[in-house]
Amino acid sequence: MKILVTGADGFIGSHLTERLVRDGYDVRAFVCYNSFNSWGWLDHCDAELRGRFEVFSGDIRDPHGVRNAMQGCDTVLHLAALIAIPYSYHSPDTYVDTNIRGTLNVVQAARDLGVSRVVHTSTSEVYGSARFVPITEEHPLQGQSPYSASKIGADQIALSFYSSFATPVAVLRPFNTYGPRQSARAVIPTIIGQIASGERRIRLGAVTPTRDFSFVADTVEGFVKAMRAEAMMGCVTNIGSGFEISIGDTARLIAELMETEIEIVCDEARLRPEKSEVERLFASYANAEKRMGWTPAYGGREGFARGLRETIAWFRKPENLARYKTGIYNL
Repeated sequence: MKILVTGADGFIGSHLTERLVRDGYDVRAFVCYNSFNSWGWLDHCDAELRGRFEVFSGDIRDPHGVRNAMQGCDTVLHLAALIAIPYSYHSPDTYVDTNIRGTLNVVQAARDLGVSRVVHTSTSEVYGSARFVPITEEHPLQGQSPYSASKIGADQIALSFYSSFATPVAVLRPFNTYGPRQSARAVIPTIIGQIASGERRIRLGAVTPTRDFSFVADTVEGFVKAMRAEAMMGCVTNIGSGFEISIGDTARLIAELMETEIEIVCDEARLRPEKSEVERLFASYANAEKRMGWTPAYGGREGFARGLRETIAWFRKPENLARYKTGIYNL
């Protein structure tokens, strides 16, 4: 099986690419073209994996490049997307082009080329603030930011190709993935990065919202199982940890694990507009267990603490921390 991973240069995509190579798959990594010839996090993959996967530099917004990248591939794992919510407030057009049109390019090429399977990446943000918990796949969709609206559109484009053309599409909906390599625009790297850099007054936005944090290894396992499970086709499937925790309690737990006393300070620049803030996310992963035999290895509070320890250990390495601008707010 030859697999194309879009967004392979990013946080989850790089971990997924490494996992697939280790499992013996023939992998083509689609990375965002740039004049620096940077492959993102794949430039820093384990030495044992270098040279064992193919790299295709392109732009997910370009249908010709996407089609070329997909030639000869049996399976596509589509992770390429713009994901930062604050950036979507002032540059929403780029989210429509990247997330919606980019997904259209993927499923259109998959249909034309007869690709055997496409796994499209969704996000728990499409649910907005929980109306009931745990959140099942039947929960209403609420576009509370341009980002979440663009992902709702992308999900529906993907599913429409399954309904209209029998294109074999599955939609995987992870809840708040975290772990080594995550962008500092996310809250867990923000907290760890500030503490690891010597800060004790930790600048955050809203601290009362709750999240269901999933360790990156669990998310990667979800993709691997999704691409193998026939029962996933045409379905949306949540993956989460079965545990919710507030942002404030997350910061305090990280400080405890890093053996540090902190003070949380509200940075107004980090606050979302009131109606845009997602107040509660907590996943039901019952369908993931039923459809593909997936359950979180890092589930519950104990699993969350274990995942945080691994993440903290990675960020504490000077060569890793040096790649982050911990003293500024990253959109």
